[in-house]
Amino acid sequence: MQTDVSLDQKPGWRFKCGVAIFVLKVLLALMIPVLAMSSLPAAKIAAMTGAIVITNKLLMILMIAVMGKSGFQELKQIIGRYLPRMKSDVLVGPVRHAIGLIMFCLPLVTAMMEPYVDNIWPGLRPNIWQVQLSMDVMLVASIFVLGGNFWGKMRALFVRTARAVDAEKTAA
Repeated sequence: MQTDVSLDQKPGWRFKCGVAIFVLKVLLALMIPVLAMSSLPAAKIAAMTGAIVITNKLLMILMIAVMGKSGFQELKQIIGRYLPRMKSDVLVGPVRHAIGLIMFCLPLVTAMMEPYVDNIWPGLRPNIWQVQLSMDVMLVASIFVLGGNFWGKMRALFVRTARAVDAEKTAA
């Protein structure tokens, strides 16, 4: 017989061990930018980054196995309390939408064009990590600018039976 754990009880050793694994996952992920800024050869950085990504996936499975489903759900709730909520039903204005689309598409288009620009016109593109980092930050920020409903739109791209519905036309 399984009983519900109230929030008044202290977390058990399994939950604490799962939180420790979670912290280890975050620290490993934070090592990737440190590796990128190091003077190691590119092949070593790529290999170590790949190892970190695979290790993080394995640690996620281990964390869920140690904590159990209920412990993992509790950890998600605890973390979710500190993250901002995005209202998915709020429509963004046309200017904000246009700015968000530019912020979303610009890093993707430049990343796709980099190999071609380097072959066509070597030396044109500055190979500065700060520019690449700013493009990554712009991509993440664009999701917030586009609003919470953006994820629903992105998800609909991959659902075969999804249909586009214009909110302005349905409201009229």
